Amino acid sequence: MNKISIKFILLLFFLNSCAGMPKYSSIPVNPNDVCDIFSQKTHWYFHSKKSEEKWGTPVHVQMAIIHGESGFNFIARPGRKTLLNNNKPYKRLSSAFGYAQVLDGTWKMYKKETGKKIAIRNSFKDSTDFIGWYTSKSNSILKISQKDVYNQYLAYHQGWGGYKKGVKKQAIKNYAQRVSKQATKYKSQLNDCRTNLEEKVKKIKTDNEKKT
Repeated sequence: MNKISIKFILLLFFLNSCAGMPKYSSIPVNPNDVCDIFSQKTHWYFHSKKSEEKWGTPVHVQMAIIHGESGFNFIARPGRKTLLNNNKPYKRLSSAFGYAQVLDGTWKMYKKETGKKIAIRNSFKDSTDFIGWYTSKSNSILKISQKDVYNQYLAYHQGWGGYKKGVKKQAIKNYAQRVSKQATKYKSQLNDCRTNLEEKVKKIKTDNEKKT
């Protein structure tokens, strides 16, 4: 048996093995329970807490925005347009991508201003840092408190310029209310598990210090 045949057989074996593997999903089992989310993904609390300490945007606000934007799907993208008189999919509605559904241009601005040249939108760590950065700028530019989830989300969805012009679509306002209610729910839930989460974060920090 020659080398080409052996490589071909190994390739087929690898593909068959992959076919039987379960697909990875970043979506939590219970996305409406923030304590359950963080019990599954402690590092998510670590990163969102770090973003809060850096930018001032509470953990429950960050999580509610991600819940509203992508449902915690790290590869989420908008749907595609369809051509006239044709059901075939065309280009996507926007360039939004990742946990925080950030547009190409906004992500480029974030990386330039923060110096995070290798940040990626399907990273939870980078997404929470982005949300902290964006909501902090909304506070500076539009004077919106970082605890005001409703108006922060309107500015997040519409952009700073769109928010200044005024949000007229009731559907967008209704959705911002849903995000605000989710944040309130998350905040209440965190009161029951924050102490336990903080202990886990301390352990992560200690482990990281030992590695360095």
